[in-house]
Amino acid sequence: MATSPFLRRVLTGGAVLGLSASLVLMATSAASAATEIDGPVKLGTAATYGVLASQAITNTGPTVVNGDLGGPPSSKISGFGGLPNGLVTGTVRTPTEAALAQQDARNAFNVAASLTPSGVDVSDLDNVGTLVPGVYSGGALNLSDNNTLTLRGDAQSTWVFQAASSLVVGTNTRILITGGASSCNVFWQVGSSATIQTSSQFQGTVLARTSVTAVTGATIQGRLIALDAAVTLDTNTITPAQSCPPPTTPTPTVAPSITSGTPTAATTGQPYRYTVTATGTPTPTFTATGLPAGLTIDSTTGVISGTPTATGSSTVTITASNGTGPADTQVVTVRVVAPTPTAGTPVGTTPTDSPTTAGVVSGNGRTPTGTLAFTGSDPTVPLGIAGVLLAAGIGLTVVARRRRAARV
Repeated sequence: MATSPFLRRVLTGGAVLGLSASLVLMATSAASAATEIDGPVKLGTAATYGVLASQAITNTGPTVVNGDLGGPPSSKISGFGGLPNGLVTGTVRTPTEAALAQQDARNAFNVAASLTPSGVDVSDLDNVGTLVPGVYSGGALNLSDNNTLTLRGDAQSTWVFQAASSLVVGTNTRILITGGASSCNVFWQVGSSATIQTSSQFQGTVLARTSVTAVTGATIQGRLIALDAAVTLDTNTITPAQSCPPPTTPTPTVAPSITSGTPTAATTGQPYRYTVTATGTPTPTFTATGLPAGLTIDSTTGVISGTPTATGSSTVTITASNGTGPADTQVVTVRVVAPTPTAGTPVGTTPTDSPTTAGVVSGNGRTPTGTLAFTGSDPTVPLGIAGVLLAAGIGLTVVARRRRAARV
C-alpha cells in the first residue's frame, strides 16, 4: 500500500512502523508513535457527537450522552427525552444538521483505514500487553472478558486500531490510558460492527462501517459512530473528549545568518571583547579559526575575548551553525595594534623631575667628590653672580694699586 500523506505526519522519524511480530507480542509493544493531537484522523464536525448513526439510534434505560446525538430521522431515534430514560446533554441533531458530521466521519473512517499498520496482527488484544502509540491491525479484534488493555503515551500520542471485520470488547474489560495520553487520540476503525459488552470501560472513538452496540452498563470515554446502520445503547454513559490539548505547532527551523560586521581592533597587552551575532532557529553556535594569539571565541555566546600578545593583522573565518543548512561563514580581518604612548612623554626620554646622579649620596652620608647634592633648586645662578662680583673686586684692586704707584 502506498504511504498516504496522513501517515507521513503520524510516524516519527519518517519510519513506517515496520516492526516484527515478536516485538509487539512482548510485555511492552514496540510499535512506533504517532505524535499529533487528533492524530492523522480528523473528525471535523463529528467531534462534538457522542453518538452518530445513519439508520437508527435506540436506547434502553438511563443512558447519558454528554455531547451531540443524531443522524437518523427523529422517528428512528428512541429511548431519549430525559431521565429515567436517555439524556442528551448536547443537542439532538436532525438528519440535515448531521449531514456534514456524517460526511466528516466517513472521511475519518477512510483515512484510518488507509494508514499503513505495523504489520503485526493484534486480533487477540488480551496478550499484547502495553501498547505504545502506533497503527495496529487485525482481522476481528477481540478483548476477552475481565482483561485490561493498556495504552501508554503522552498528550501528543495517537493510536489507530484497524479491524478488518468486527470489534468485540468483553464484559468487565478495561482500556487504560497512561502517561498523560487522551482518549481524544484513540481510534477504532471497524470494517463491519462493534460490540462493547456489559460493564466494560472503553476508551476511544469507534468508526464502524455498519453498526455499534453498547451493552448494559458499559461506559465509553469517546464516541460511537455507525456509518451505514444503527447505534444501540443500554444504560450507558458516553462522553466524547472535547477538551483535548491544542495541537502543538512545530517551530520552523531557519538557517543561520551572521549579522555582525568586522571586529574592532585589539591592543597588545590589553583585554579585548567583541560579540559576533547571528539570526537563525534554533539559536546558532559559533566557531572561529585564525584568531590572533591570546583571543578565543565562546561557541554559545559568540563573544571573542582575551588579551592579544602580538601586533599584526589576522584573517579570521567565523562560522555560525544550528543544524539547519547551510551554515553561514564570514571572513574578517582582526588587527592588533601597539599601545598609544602617554601624551607629553616622548618615547625614550627621562622626565626632568627624575632623580639624577646629583641626588645620589655616598654610603657615608657625604656628597661624592666633584658633585653637588641636589636641593631642588638650580645652583648656576648664584655661582654666576659670585663670579661677576669676584671679577669686579679684582678689577678695583688693580686700579687702586696703579694710582698709588703713580703718586710715588
